[in-house]
Amino acid sequence: MIPDPPPPLYSTRPEWADIVPLAQYEKVEPLAPILYSAEYKDATDYLRGVVKAGEKSERVLELTEHVIRLNPAHYSAWQYRYETVLEIQWPLEKEITLMDELADKFLKTYQVWHHRRLILTLSKKAQSELAFIEKILRQDQKNYHTWAHRQWVLAFFNEDGLWAGELDFVDTMMNKDVRNNSAWHHRFFVVFQSGVREGEEDRERVVRREIIYTKQSISLAPNNASAWNYLRGVLEFNKLPLSTVAPFVQPYTKPLPDQPLDLVDVENPPPGKGADLPCVAAIEFQADVYEEAGQSEDVDKAVELWKSLAAEFDTIRKKYWEYRIQQALLRV
Repeated sequence: MIPDPPPPLYSTRPEWADIVPLAQYEKVEPLAPILYSAEYKDATDYLRGVVKAGEKSERVLELTEHVIRLNPAHYSAWQYRYETVLEIQWPLEKEITLMDELADKFLKTYQVWHHRRLILTLSKKAQSELAFIEKILRQDQKNYHTWAHRQWVLAFFNEDGLWAGELDFVDTMMNKDVRNNSAWHHRFFVVFQSGVREGEEDRERVVRREIIYTKQSISLAPNNASAWNYLRGVLEFNKLPLSTVAPFVQPYTKPLPDQPLDLVDVENPPPGKGADLPCVAAIEFQADVYEEAGQSEDVDKAVELWKSLAAEFDTIRKKYWEYRIQQALLRV
């Protein structure tokens, strides 16, 4: 497919003759000059020209859009575009429509999401925003900017209708990929860092639900660091000792038994068939349980586990485990 030819340079357009382009400042002999295309250099020269002139108009919106499509991270273009939107009272619906396209095309660019946030703050309309974010997440389920924008929408507008299906949404995302750390992080935000929603008032029940949920996830994918970190976070946030889940952790620190257990404790689900054990995260967790206990004999048990990580199970972090051993022994 032959690409479309670039538009005429602004320097050749009669309608832009009233603007004096302003070239980017370069030293006489720059050490590493950037080889801008003629199109980009021309467009940014005219952007600097309109900024110097103080013009805010519809054609400035066209110019900033042109620059942004060439370089979606151009902060100054975004900022001047926002100021122009405000000045000329540009229809916000048109701006959101453009943002739909640009967020879809440049979803990993922070400036796109920041500008979208500014426009939503003005429009105060968020009813369809979560559906749009879900659509974008289908392209990249772990994109930080998209998840951060979703959290902002929920927290800024803080409408019951927006929060209502959020935990179900997280479940859906985690069912697609249980190792999606962004989804685990969002779950923690929804459950523990966004206030208490209707039906979640019994916090002890909520904590117990989250612990069981995480245990079940770990039983399906024992070496999922995201789930172990979430379990740790739930306990620490709610000021519960790590030993709360010690009976669950211990089977994951040992090789998988040849024969499965006849009886299964639903609150402490064992590793699934074919699990790759011992699990590094479980060994680390168990060592921290011992260290938290604080007694000399407990610290000795923690040291033995750290030694096993350094020597056999997690040798890539050998120096880290040796540091942990050193620090623990200093405190005994």
